[in-house]
Amino acid sequence: MAEQPNSNRQWKTIFPLDGDMLNEYDGELRDGRLHITVAIAGPGGCRVAVNGVEAVPRDGGYYAVIALDGYSNTIAIADEEAGYSDSLVVYWLKHATNKYRISVDDNIWFLKDIAQNRDVYRSIFDNPYLAMYKDVHDAYGTKVQFNLYYQTEGFDLSQMPDTYKEEWKANSDWIRLTFHALQNDPDKPYINAGADEVIRDCERVTEQIIRFAGEELLDPVTTIHWGEATREGCRALREYGFRGLAGYFVFADGKPVVSYYLDASQTAHLNRRDFWKDHSEDMVFVKIDAVLDRLKKDQIVPELERVKALPGEAGFIEMLIHEQYYYTHYSAYQPDYRDKLMTAAKWASENGYAPAFLSECLFE
Repeated sequence: MAEQPNSNRQWKTIFPLDGDMLNEYDGELRDGRLHITVAIAGPGGCRVAVNGVEAVPRDGGYYAVIALDGYSNTIAIADEEAGYSDSLVVYWLKHATNKYRISVDDNIWFLKDIAQNRDVYRSIFDNPYLAMYKDVHDAYGTKVQFNLYYQTEGFDLSQMPDTYKEEWKANSDWIRLTFHALQNDPDKPYINAGADEVIRDCERVTEQIIRFAGEELLDPVTTIHWGEATREGCRALREYGFRGLAGYFVFADGKPVVSYYLDASQTAHLNRRDFWKDHSEDMVFVKIDAVLDRLKKDQIVPELERVKALPGEAGFIEMLIHEQYYYTHYSAYQPDYRDKLMTAAKWASENGYAPAFLSECLFE
């Protein structure tokens, strides 16, 4: 049968896309609802309705203003005469506007230090690295998530004492500890890994966090080492309880990198958004806006200002740094590590961004 001239292939929803997670920068807040403009590309001379609102033809497309009422919102698009219909689900994140978080990857050395000094340290904050983060928190209220390895040379998390457990719990309002990987090497450990391998390592880390720090420190959002994992691995993490994964969502040599299993179009879309939910796996992906150890100190404020000017990325600013650059013995030691953290947190505070964990913003 010949294809009909007005088939769905001639139509395309431009904004929003299925799985988009929206905030006030994506529309206008009026009367307790978020009003957004749905944009559709399609053939001319049609009458398109969006949730019953007739779309206005303009500049080769169709536009309709609709209101989002709650967390999950179904958008139905139809032109009965042309035989076109589409349906998508988007989310209104009421608590994700003007919020920020600092996450820290590759953590294990500070825990090794605490374990080795268990007879000396009366507090976890006697560790200089953790004390530095407490200084940032005390100055700006910053909430920090540490993504952990299970082991490093001469130490694994089973050796971490539980004598500080109550202190960890007492600081759970601003500290989170989550799974990152088994260890630092090899690079991209889960890029081809099956579900069993990912969950084996995840369980090792998570069980020890609960033992020495408490379940209160866990979070359902994390960053996998190198931001690469198979669909099967991510599905296993979702079944384990993780609901969100952070990454860069960029390209190298024309291919998605630090983008988990997402394809090129999904990666390109997320590169311009704070968040996007893959309904096929019920997993939210989070765009990391600034990697502080990749920026010189005087580049941090201009980069954050750049992100703030982008409506699709300005709502929640996610900042990342890696543990190893803190240490003088590391080959790529950054002596201004502390200053970078303070600069980023100070900018966020002065620009109206409040500290928040992703789990406080992403889910209903």
